[in-house]
Amino acid sequence: MYHLCSHLIVYENFGENCILYRIAGILEDFDLLAESGTDALERNEDKLVLRAYREVKRLLDLATDYGFDGNLWQNYLTWLLVTNENSFTLTAEKSQPQDGSINVFVHNDLAIFMKLFHYDFLPLEAGLGIDCFTTLTHYKAIEKHERMYNRQVSEQVRRLSEKLALCQTVDAFFTVLRAFYETHGVGIFAVNRAFRCRRALPAEENEGSIVLYPVNNTDDVILSDLVGYESQKEKLVRNTKAFVNGLPANNCLLYGDSGTGKSTAIKAICNEFYDKGLRLIELYKHQCRDLSAVISQIKNRNYYFIIYMDDLSFEEFETEYKYLKAVIEGGVERRPDNVLIYATSNRRHLIRENWSDRADMDASDDLHRSDTMQEKLSLFNRFGVTIQFGRPNKTSFNEIVLALAKRQLAHPIPNEALLSGANRWEIAHGGTSGRTAQQYIDYLAGEMASE
Repeated sequence: MYHLCSHLIVYENFGENCILYRIAGILEDFDLLAESGTDALERNEDKLVLRAYREVKRLLDLATDYGFDGNLWQNYLTWLLVTNENSFTLTAEKSQPQDGSINVFVHNDLAIFMKLFHYDFLPLEAGLGIDCFTTLTHYKAIEKHERMYNRQVSEQVRRLSEKLALCQTVDAFFTVLRAFYETHGVGIFAVNRAFRCRRALPAEENEGSIVLYPVNNTDDVILSDLVGYESQKEKLVRNTKAFVNGLPANNCLLYGDSGTGKSTAIKAICNEFYDKGLRLIELYKHQCRDLSAVISQIKNRNYYFIIYMDDLSFEEFETEYKYLKAVIEGGVERRPDNVLIYATSNRRHLIRENWSDRADMDASDDLHRSDTMQEKLSLFNRFGVTIQFGRPNKTSFNEIVLALAKRQLAHPIPNEALLSGANRWEIAHGGTSGRTAQQYIDYLAGEMASE
């Protein structure tokens, strides 16, 4: 295996701590000790077994994190192929690569991966008296929970792994893998739909730089789960559909009362258009100054990105909004065509205003907007699409409760009793809103389950 890995050309930057390279090192040392004689191998057997078990544990941890099942070794190798960003995969993500010299090197690497897919661990296991690698090729997960994190990652990797394992030729292996890149892309964006960002830690490469990392437990909510607000949803869908079709689209601000479904609508949009290449990057308002760094990482990728800022509002002393203004419109660098900003806020005007902001008067005592007012309104005006989510009236609230009850409750409750309880609940829990209705139904579902 170490000989095979040393001949990788395009697919080689997996990092020194890569499980593949670690196992290859174990096999190299095993062969060298075996050539030195039985005594040398016996003296170092426990060390080799310990090293092997450590890598097996790492494979098991990866399988647990991503829900891999069946042949974990092949799942792992597929994971490497899916997440490795190199000159070939990044090109294949954007368009179908034409015949060229790089394909020769790629075929070389994929021929190696085909051999790794079906690597025979029996000599190592027989020499060390273990069978862990054979077990990994017929792995049975203990339980597959419906709420398993990384489900979309698991399913994509396992499906691709099964296809690659059946390939009889390098050309077939190449065709299957290239089709995946063309459809899903490569790297973390290929197998995840939502992300956050942070600064790289001192122990990490490029300390202090912006790092995007996946959010693995995203909600599976879809737009139909959001009861009511049909015109608002239609406006949001229309703008997003234009965006993922490569047509002109606007940044969106969803504003209105709390608990009315603003955040849910944006998360649902991400799920609805995931197959169209839409990805969601969540930023907090204190990270506005990192916007340019985030955009520089995604602007040349073949995906459509929504930068999502939830509960966006600024107090007078907070100046981060100036960075946001510059990115949206007004900076030297134009916002890339594959990036939009979707924000939610309880305020229509995102920056807090005071009556003193309107204190400028002319000689006739006619009120006019001061420079301060213009500064505070300029951020709101940079969102081309603004959508209001108002608090539902009593009739609409009752309709939401009935729809959620029909969808979620295991046993029906008479409408009169259901709505009577809902009205008592909303009085004690913040008034009529979609969030209050959902909390009430969740309470009833829990009560039913515990009976």
